[in-house]
Amino acid sequence: MIISLVGYMGSGKTHVSKILSEKINFKLIDLDKEISRRNKLTIPEIFEKKGEIYFRKLEREILEEILATQENLILSLGGGTPVYYNNMEIINHNSKSVFLRASVATLSERLSKQKEKRPLIANVPDENLPEFIAKHLFERNEFYSKAQFIVSTDSREPEDIVNEIIEKLYL
Repeated sequence: MIISLVGYMGSGKTHVSKILSEKINFKLIDLDKEISRRNKLTIPEIFEKKGEIYFRKLEREILEEILATQENLILSLGGGTPVYYNNMEIINHNSKSVFLRASVATLSERLSKQKEKRPLIANVPDENLPEFIAKHLFERNEFYSKAQFIVSTDSREPEDIVNEIIEKLYL
């Protein structure tokens, strides 16, 4: 089984995937980290040097490869991954998908502390961050909502979120 975690940046995918991986003894792959490792560049560097189109093609290739070759895996996906090509359909066909849903307020609070690591919001002033996130979420929720399971992460401990995922997947 492959469990794919989808959601907006700051929704908790990285943190929850680590705990889930340890708890059910599945391998963990963070798609962005895998792309970065293979290219020997950070995600911001790939965007800057090669552009978003290059990144999205590469992301798709590596996503397909992982979904076709791995077992007993937690796959933590980038916030944009489900939005491009027909990635969400491929994710749903080859894995159990879980949308980690968080409110604009929660995401704004979390992301305001991480802006330098997030190329998409690095130049967004703090006072404009909630509006930016709300607009982006509106565009992306259509894709995220196609996940087979939805788990809210607002005001919850990661351990509780992991337990809910395990419960929903009957693990």
